[in-house]
Amino acid sequence: MPSLQVRELPEHIYRTLCHEAEAAHRSIAQQAVAALAKGLQLELEPRARRMALLATIQQEAQQTTLPDPALLIREDRER
Repeated sequence: MPSLQVRELPEHIYRTLCHEAEAAHRSIAQQAVAALAKGLQLELEPRARRMALLATIQQEAQQTTLPDPALLIREDRER
């Protein structure tokens, strides 16, 4: 997993991040990731990410046409 180091973080931002992390029962690193995701308008909840991924997979599956198994068997038998 990628890592991020922030230099010269203002003290008031760090304190706010610490308070929010404590209130949400998260580590400071987890809270920083949540704050970044929220600021970038990205979905962080695993269930929502899984649902979006499943929807993408289903869309791709509908666009893919598979050959008829009976035709494949017939072709193989005729060889």
